[in-house]
Amino acid sequence: MTGTVGKRRAAVVGSPIAHSLSPVLHRAAYQELGLEGWSYDRFEVDEEALPGFVEGLGPEWAGLSLTMPLKRAVIPLLDSISDTAASVEAVNTVVLTEDGRRLGDNTDIPGMVAALREEGIEQVDSAAILGAGATASSAVAALARICTGEVVAYVRSEARAAEMRQWGERLEVDVRTADWSQADRALRAPLVVATTPAGTTDALAAAVPERPTTLFDVLYDPWPTALAARWSMYGGAVVSGLDLLVHQAVLQVEQMTGRGPAPADAMRTAGEHALAARRP
Repeated sequence: MTGTVGKRRAAVVGSPIAHSLSPVLHRAAYQELGLEGWSYDRFEVDEEALPGFVEGLGPEWAGLSLTMPLKRAVIPLLDSISDTAASVEAVNTVVLTEDGRRLGDNTDIPGMVAALREEGIEQVDSAAILGAGATASSAVAALARICTGEVVAYVRSEARAAEMRQWGERLEVDVRTADWSQADRALRAPLVVATTPAGTTDALAAAVPERPTTLFDVLYDPWPTALAARWSMYGGAVVSGLDLLVHQAVLQVEQMTGRGPAPADAMRTAGEHALAARRP
């Protein structure tokens, strides 16, 4: 490939940020695409510091990836956001245009759909979600595109249950909620999406059915989770958080650079090597 010369910058921002694999994935893409003048870094930025950080970006900046807690905090700083981002009130991608505009998008949602499609999951008649945080709302939005029936969300409080039902109404998904104490029932759904922090689903591993279907576990470090390991051992299909990270990053690279298709395989390989290097 011929190189594209000219200093251009992008980065991932959030707090905490040291664990982020985004630099590894984006840099691998730049190398494969021949983008010699491009760099991608990470910056520790909290909600209070975000406005000053964004205002300080110069014309060499092409885009930002945003992680928690900035996905909603960034919205007032943008000129426009996509319908996808507006549907969940969360932006994980900012494209900085040459004429100075800041455009927000959410690649988590199509990234989830693409990761499932890669596993052969085009449509399901029902699904279960474990958890009710920000990632769970993106999961509801993704399921709006592929699930034809009921989605049951297993949560720990009535406040969280109400939030999930509201997301269902907003996204036109039939969402029913159940208490976390019944979460073992989720494992019999055609598609199970685990959106909870590390360790939360470990106790459910013993309840994995003998013939599990598909588990989408959004974690990637540590990996595999106890639930994912048992699921795989019993022959079920597992989609990992790295799969999601790669597919959402593919879309980010294409939007920020204007080049594509982004090299998903090379990005995944780079991510796998980085994760392997972290293990003791």
